[in-house]
Amino acid sequence: MKANNDIHDFDALLDNVIGKVGTEKRDNLEQRAQAFCVGQMILDARKQEKMTQSELAKRVGTNKSYISKIEHGSIEPSASLFLRIIAALGLRFEIIKPSYTFG
Repeated sequence: MKANNDIHDFDALLDNVIGKVGTEKRDNLEQRAQAFCVGQMILDARKQEKMTQSELAKRVGTNKSYISKIEHGSIEPSASLFLRIIAALGLRFEIIKPSYTFG
């Protein structure tokens, strides 16, 4: 891919290369990126707790294979499973209204 020196905005670059927000290709890319990030957070937290995938799976009521798929970003856990995983890792999940707005 040839560099485009006219683009100074990452969103504009994604618009040009992947497609605009709302297009199927862009939505798929963003969904895969989010799944990967969630998986990496879980993987990092699990390793920090020195817990195996099997141990985590047992604590949350699933199997090692499913935990592996989550950690690799192949699938995203349901909200309830995500919260069980977080709790099993000794973490907590907060929803906080930001004091700033985008726009």
